[in-house]
Amino acid sequence: MKTYIKHMKTTNILIVLLLLSNHFFAQERIKVDGVVAVVGKHIVLQSDIDKYKFELEQSGEKIENSDCKVLERIMQQKLLAHHAEVDSIIVTEAEVTGTVSRKIDYFKQQLGGEEQMLAFYGFSNIEDLTEELIRIEKEQSMITQMQQRITANVTVTPDEVRNYYKSLEESSSLPEFPTEVKMAQIVLNIEPSEEEVERIISELKVLKKEIQEGANMKMKALINSDDPAVTQNGGLYTLTRESQFIKEFKDAAFSLDEGQVSEPFKSMFGYHIVKVEKVKGKELDVRHILMRPKVTEIEKLKVRVKLDSIKNEINAGKLTFEEAVVKFSEDSGTNKNNGLITNPYTQESNFVLSSEEFMQLFPDLHGKVFNLNQGEMTDVFYDEDREGTMMYKLILLKEKNEGHQADFSKDYVKIQNFALMKKKNEVLDDWIDEKVVDTYIKIDDVYKNCDFEINYLKE
Repeated sequence: MKTYIKHMKTTNILIVLLLLSNHFFAQERIKVDGVVAVVGKHIVLQSDIDKYKFELEQSGEKIENSDCKVLERIMQQKLLAHHAEVDSIIVTEAEVTGTVSRKIDYFKQQLGGEEQMLAFYGFSNIEDLTEELIRIEKEQSMITQMQQRITANVTVTPDEVRNYYKSLEESSSLPEFPTEVKMAQIVLNIEPSEEEVERIISELKVLKKEIQEGANMKMKALINSDDPAVTQNGGLYTLTRESQFIKEFKDAAFSLDEGQVSEPFKSMFGYHIVKVEKVKGKELDVRHILMRPKVTEIEKLKVRVKLDSIKNEINAGKLTFEEAVVKFSEDSGTNKNNGLITNPYTQESNFVLSSEEFMQLFPDLHGKVFNLNQGEMTDVFYDEDREGTMMYKLILLKEKNEGHQADFSKDYVKIQNFALMKKKNEVLDDWIDEKVVDTYIKIDDVYKNCDFEINYLKE
């Protein structure tokens, strides 16, 4: 089987091809060697190969004769992108904006915030990073659509699935499936008292008055703001209407003229005031002060006791977990679907327990659910999201499929998908063999001795 589909399992590799160029290679001081291949109008740089290899190594994948293999993978992508353009597959910016926003949120979460993300990837502002991500996502979407068009009519019959399983069995190649879990949650937020909220709003109104009377807002922000980036930027941000800022923040900023200060307003982060420091065409330089209401230990305890009581009612059979979700849970992302937890980037609800993905998405949850049996609940536990919202959670292990060797009856759907993927690979291989013949391809002499699985050298 040739190498295409299994290596298109994640778009993050494509993203890292670009993003790591500013971080990894600047640190390692590796010289970028220039063009090593051309496919249609698409070029492949030596730095693309080095970056791809680095990402594969980071993900734990080992490749024999890696430079040649990686070049072949990239050329396969470029071949698809080239013919997507030839076939007039068009992807608009609007189609990928949502995906880009989710990826930026993911990078922020993994790297500790926007400033750390920009520093890591070597961009000076969020707009430039967003623009590059949009370009990459548009190309990836074109590749995906081209691949789907090529394999649109590929199906597998039950006999083909059975024969595929038998071939794995006879060659002692049956895969081992890891333990998978499906989880649901009840979330109760810990809210500050009304008196505390009124105190914060009053303090912000006082600060607004002082700033309007000539006080230095940067100094006020450094002294008063709860924004963790305030020590680096003094509360100053540059934004446009397209910037990746929360709606409340942009609405407040763009309602002001230069020099004006907003009334206090609420966001998921707390309460703010914003001043427009300068208007630069479509851009605004704005400075803000963020203040988060304090929550007392008594308020935390009340919420914990309430969730413990809900758990006791579920255990006593007075209500089901799903009924409790509908009645009590305050997490807007899960309280409309019986509390089911999904991957925010793929929308999948099955998670491989102990996998890198699980650890990244739920760094503090593994120990709480690892020893649970299907249908059991965790203890009530405290948590915070990246916006600083405090909460108590109760997790139900809805399903748990222990790790095992593939079984035809139990794992029919997975085996069917594998058989379908193999058949699609074969169709793609045939398509690539055909298109290589009439597509302009030039490969640098350094790679002329590569043993490509596809005849890119046209020998």
